[in-house]
Amino acid sequence: MSQVQQSMALLISAFHKYSGKEGDKTTLSKGELKDLLNAELGDVMGKNTDQAKVDKIFKDLDANADGSVDFQEYVTLVACLTMMCNEFFTKK
Repeated sequence: MSQVQQSMALLISAFHKYSGKEGDKTTLSKGELKDLLNAELGDVMGKNTDQAKVDKIFKDLDANADGSVDFQEYVTLVACLTMMCNEFFTKK
């Protein structure tokens, strides 16, 4: 697989590692999202121990306001973080 294909597979794998622990396998609950953020993105976003901060991130990600974060909403977060990292590293 190419590097891009490997990256896509890792994104999918990371989502499904956390989704479904509290119910629906195709979405992330607030608790599942918190676990994913801390374990997979803690170095970029910082550890999210403040529940109000997690609530805000969850609300911002839940674009369709259905009370869960689906794969598209998760990928939007990763894409935005990737763009921010790219800007940071290309400015150095």
